[in-house]
Amino acid sequence: MGVVTTNTDKMQSCIDVCSRCAQACQECIRLCLEEPDVAARKEHIKNMMGCAAICKEAACFMEMESTHIKEICQLCAFLCEECASGCAQFQDEHCQKCAAECRKCAQECRSM
Repeated sequence: MGVVTTNTDKMQSCIDVCSRCAQACQECIRLCLEEPDVAARKEHIKNMMGCAAICKEAACFMEMESTHIKEICQLCAFLCEECASGCAQFQDEHCQKCAAECRKCAQECRSM
């Protein structure tokens, strides 16, 4: 449910999933930076940063009822899938959890 309006109710699930995915990526970035093979994760960390950013923007576009929701959500879905694939390469629990959140977000964004 929207905070001050019901206009965003139909998008609330996607807004919530995008926000959760952004948080998962941020948390995973922090944990990846502490891993002993951090150098091997450099490109993946960049992808997670981009994923977190687009998820936040997608949520913002939905909250303001932009005319470009579909386009931003399609881009978000693409980057989330890319991030999920990157996370899946690492066996750490945090990467596996992040991959799952990214997949959920991609699926939700594709439905917008």
